[in-house]
Formats: sequence, structure tokens, C-alpha cells
Amino acid sequence: MNIEIPPGLTDLLQGYTVEVLRHQPADLVDFAIQYFTRLKEKEEQQQRIESRQDSDADAMQTESTEDIEESGTDTDSESDFEEPVINRLNRRVSVCAEAFNPDEDDDEDMEPRVVYPKSDDQRNRLQEACKDIILFKSLDQEQIFEILDAMFERKVEPSEHVIDQDDDGDNFYVIERGTYDIYVTKGGQPLLVGKYDNHGSFGELALMYNTPRAATIIATTEGALWGLDRVTFRRIIVKNNAKKRKAYETFIESVPLLKSLELAERMKIVDVIGERSYQDNELIIRQGDKADCFFIVQSGEVKIMIKSKTLADQEDNAEVEITRYSRGHYFGELALVTNKPRAASAYAIGPVKCLVMDIQAFERLLGPCMDIMKRNIVNYEEQLVSLFGTSLDLENPGL
Repeated sequence: MNIEIPPGLTDLLQGYTVEVLRHQPADLVDFAIQYFTRLKEKEEQQQRIESRQDSDADAMQTESTEDIEESGTDTDSESDFEEPVINRLNRRVSVCAEAFNPDEDDDEDMEPRVVYPKSDDQRNRLQEACKDIILFKSLDQEQIFEILDAMFERKVEPSEHVIDQDDDGDNFYVIERGTYDIYVTKGGQPLLVGKYDNHGSFGELALMYNTPRAATIIATTEGALWGLDRVTFRRIIVKNNAKKRKAYETFIESVPLLKSLELAERMKIVDVIGERSYQDNELIIRQGDKADCFFIVQSGEVKIMIKSKTLADQEDNAEVEITRYSRGHYFGELALVTNKPRAASAYAIGPVKCLVMDIQAFERLLGPCMDIMKRNIVNYEEQLVSLFGTSLDLENPGL
């Protein structure tokens, strides 16, 4: 029996699931009725707006603005080009299960673009800060320029809260400079779960899924951030990621490591991964380097090579191949799990495509897989013992 999942069903159920987890309703059926009723009312309201726009082009801007204001939707970020006031006590009103169908929102391309004028120095600093942001990797040049135009600079001071857990998402942030602590409150106690050190980005998940902030980010030094408002972020990034989902969904579901994750968790991974291509014998990661990414082989084959540090004084201490990885296999996780330098090098065998996740996304999203990855360290140790008679290279991998 061939069953085809109707278009939009996955996103519909995912949105409902997120709201159930947020509100923890006692009566799931009653909550579902309320949820889908609100969703339907919002859809009908949008259809009425579009109908009026089609029948009276001259009144389109006035009528749509009045309807949006009456429905409580925030439009300031689309029409007001002054830098937004950063005030954590004046957040936008939460939008429950906000509908966003990238395939049906092409009319948003007619909306005015948000542009913050920048000096040449600001533009250069912004481009440098954004060059390694994975969320931007799959955008075309025109989309990149639009993103850069819409970003605004925000200076921060030590101990300043950039975002707070459970607040509504307003902006996505790229770090230009400064260090920041990441706190997650559990059982009423804030726990330090990570740090940002002069690079990286945060704030995307709340904008993608219309959920409250999942963590608190506090500046520990003076710093500078570049912000992108949620409307521009969703119009460009979310729409682009919807297309990426269609391409990557099936593949991600086939990766053995990720099968233990819930569907919503796998979809979040799809949203933050990028794609990199390599040519035959090209170096992907180098032994001894600092780890910043996790890799999944999408196509082609990768060989893992290691040069033993314990045999460094021997003339014949050449790199030795320890294994090969093909489609669906992953590598690069060892250094991220152990917080040590790369223990081996990886090279492409012929043309290779890899899906890549940066260290911040790895730590946030792959927690449920950590036990599996730690168990695999035992396999690595056995391989090294068989090759070199010791596993010390895993314990002290730096060259």
C-alpha cells in the first residue's frame, strides 16, 4: 500500500506538537480544537485581506495595514527603518502557532525592504562576521545582500542580557566580537551550558518555530552584535530552509545516528545544517586542528587518516588510513565530544558532499545522541591499539 503524506501535514503537526509541549494542556482534544480553530480563523482573515487587495489595488496598503493592526501583528520592523529599541521589558506579543507557508507567501516579496545604512567600515565588519554563518551558506548572492542591508549593529556591555529564556523571539544575532555565556534554567536553577567566543550566531530557533527563547545569553565582555529582525529572517531564511527541508528530509531520516531523535528534533537539524563540496584528495579536517564542525557524508567517500604522536620520532611515521565513511556516516564528532583537538585527518575520495553543523548547533541539538557517540569512542580506541599498540593519541590528540 503506497501512502503519500499530504503537503503541509508535517509542518502542521509539528506546530501543534510544539504548542502542546509549551502549554502542557490537561485535555489534548480540547486544546487541539482551540488550536486549529485559531489557525483556521487566521487563515480566513488572511484570505479576506488578499481578496480586498485583489479587488482594490489603490486601497491595498491602507486596508492591509488596518487589518494587521487590528489583529495585533507587529509591522514596525517592515515599515519603520529606524534602529529598533532594545528593551527586554517591551517584547512583541506572543503569536501562537503563527502560520507561515513559504510556498504561498510569494506576495511578501512585494513588501518594502528593511535597510539600515552602513559605512564602508561597518559593511566590511558585518561581512567578516557573517562569512562562516551556516544559515547563510545556502542563500544566493541577492539574498545575502538583502540580509546584510537589513542587519543593524548592537553594542553590548558586560553582564548585559542579550536574550532571556522564555521571552518571545524578536531578532537573530551574529557575533562580531565579545564573549557570551549560555544559560538554561532547569528546576528553577540557571545552568551554564556553553559559551560563545568572538564568533557564532544565536536566536534562530525561536524565530523559525515561533517558540519562546530556549536559553539566556549574557555578555561577559564588551562586544558587538549584528541583529536581523524576525520578519526579514522568516521571509528569507525560513522560506529558503523550507526548500532545503524538501531536499534533506529523507536523507536525514536515513542517518542511523539520528533515528533516535524525534521528528521535530530532526527538522531542527535540517534547518541549521549547511552543505560543503570537496574534490578528490581534498583535506576536510586536519589532525591537531581545533574542532568547529560536525560532518555527515551526503555523497561520495571519505577516508580517515592518522599520524601517531607516540611514534613521532620515527622516520616512517606516515599517515595511516584507519577507516572510510560513505553516505549516511558521520565524522568529526570525537573532538566536539571530548573538547580536544582533531584526533585524525579526513580526505575526500573523489567528489564528496557533506552536510555540516557548527559546534554551537551540535551542542544544542545532538544532546540525545551523545551517548551513542561516546560509545563509539571505544571503537576508535580499539582501532588505534590494533594499529599502534596504544590509544594515547585519543587521550592527547594535539600535534
